[in-house]
Amino acid sequence: MTEASDIEAWFDAAGPRAHDLRRVDALITAAAPGIDRQLVPTGRGAMLGYRLIPYRPRSARTTTRVPLIALAPQKRHLSVYVCAVVDGAYLAESRADRLGTVSCGRSCIRFASLDGVDTAALSALVRDAVAATDAGDNAYVSA
Repeated sequence: MTEASDIEAWFDAAGPRAHDLRRVDALITAAAPGIDRQLVPTGRGAMLGYRLIPYRPRSARTTTRVPLIALAPQKRHLSVYVCAVVDGAYLAESRADRLGTVSCGRSCIRFASLDGVDTAALSALVRDAVAATDAGDNAYVSA
């Protein structure tokens, strides 16, 4: 488990993006009270992950753990990853049109500032991803 001081250092290291990262973190933790969070290593640093879930890519023989939700600063934008597939659709991709000024991939939501995001829609997406996972309805999760 990541120490709170490590997470604070991660925010601080984001420089001018720290404010928006903290705002997104507050939105996620408010939408999913009690969700655990920890720093997850990436190729060049770390992202803030929320609730690790089991995942096995088709090409792998073993199951790993990935965050259900993750937050990462990029050079020109912030990314929120939502690893949830419900009723055959990636939640982030299927709700892209409701999220405001964002760019979406299957599980990635990218935006320059939280000011252009429909925060109610993003909160609902986070709540629904957690609820689907709790109910066993998240097809992204490997058994």
